[in-house]
Amino acid sequence: MPPFILLASASPRRHEILDQLAIPHGILRVPSPEGEDEPRLPGEPAAAYVRRTAREKAERAVSWLASGARPDPLPDAWPADWQDAPILCADTTVILEDDILGKPRDAADAADMLRRLSGRSHEVHTAVTLACRGSLHEAVSISTVRFQTLTEADIADYVAGGEPFGKAGGYAIQGRAAAFIAHLEGSHSGVMGLPAHETVRLLTRCPA
Repeated sequence: MPPFILLASASPRRHEILDQLAIPHGILRVPSPEGEDEPRLPGEPAAAYVRRTAREKAERAVSWLASGARPDPLPDAWPADWQDAPILCADTTVILEDDILGKPRDAADAADMLRRLSGRSHEVHTAVTLACRGSLHEAVSISTVRFQTLTEADIADYVAGGEPFGKAGGYAIQGRAAAFIAHLEGSHSGVMGLPAHETVRLLTRCPA
């Protein structure tokens, strides 16, 4: 695998998963013209949306570096040839009956998402794109998550704790919401935001 990669994501969860896998990496913060959630195109299937947004993140990161932009300050720990490092991007989408549940706007929106997920199964798609030596390599992890039936007290308590904010679908599997999950079929790390298996397989396709 490459000796060093750039993770074009501000997600602490993706950073933690790479640390867990002992993959040396640096965080590349690329300015985005979009808001927190990129818009879905008219008629675009939810499964296609997550693939497109991950790919566009990688293309944007490549273009940003090609324009001469650089992190400021440049971390001392990065290798001298960091500009040649592969760039890893990912996007995670919670899908319920082809509806995309993004990051909640406020407490009311978070509570509404949790009510919709209560007692039901939904899918979590995480698309991973690796930009390496002029090529894009892509993979997708699809997991099915079933929530227990949540009471209004469960929902109010969880939202009051602040954990839903900044999370697709309004919950974090690695946090208190783990207690809500009656069944998981797929990748725990994929639901967190970066599927370990698919990520390592992509990196092995990029020569050191």
